Amino acid sequence: MSFLTIARLELLIARRNMWVATSVILMGLFTVVLTLTGGAPTGTLGVDPLIIAATSITTLSVYLIPLIGLLLSFDAIAGEAERGTLALSLTYPLSRLEVLLGKFLAHLLVLGFAVAVGLSLTAGLTIWQHGADLSFMPLIKLFVTSLALGAAFLGVGYLVSSLVRQTGVASGIVIIIWLVCVVLYDLGLLGALVADDGGVFTKTVFPWLLVANPADAFRLLNMPDVSVSVLASGIGAAGGASGVGGQVASLLLWPVAALFFAWIALRRVEP
Repeated sequence: MSFLTIARLELLIARRNMWVATSVILMGLFTVVLTLTGGAPTGTLGVDPLIIAATSITTLSVYLIPLIGLLLSFDAIAGEAERGTLALSLTYPLSRLEVLLGKFLAHLLVLGFAVAVGLSLTAGLTIWQHGADLSFMPLIKLFVTSLALGAAFLGVGYLVSSLVRQTGVASGIVIIIWLVCVVLYDLGLLGALVADDGGVFTKTVFPWLLVANPADAFRLLNMPDVSVSVLASGIGAAGGASGVGGQVASLLLWPVAALFFAWIALRRVEP
């Protein structure tokens, strides 16, 4: 398929720009540290060590994966426009949707490779520490949901990159988006919870606002059950009100919606 040509070119660019190496080093370094430091409570709590590891890595990934996704995608369109290569790209016998999908596939592969390396290191270290008689489902679920979370923020990055023409502006906007989605959004909800004091907002609106954020949906899906709730964040219990279905729907719909609006914006871009 024609968009695979774009994907191959983007992979070469990502390797040349050290995005692949940077992503792998970040995920590998942090997952190893969290796996080694997070294994201590296992014997005390009597919990599967991979659940401990997956919970620790979830806390990291909810910040790191959106950031990597946005950094990979923020200059995908604006950067080419600045360098003057966008006009050349659009002269190829490819639709703009194919160009966008090619970039998306390449960047998702970079992100997926980095996550896979990090989780493989976690699995190897855990087996080395506790033996091979373990369930790897927590890590498999973490990998799949990490791809969905990364895809959502890749789409958001393409949207921003298609709406502005300068990479400096695009980088500033995506950092603000990252800050809002992974930090300020939860602080705002927490403030609303305190102000509501167990009222209607807490019981009906809050769970849905929580799951509407893909970062929070990702966090809730990868939190352990009540047997290890001591490891979960304070928002974990409230998020269950909207159900796993709502959390999965959020993670699946966000990439589709973000890519759709990015495509609409790209159609209006004049090189």
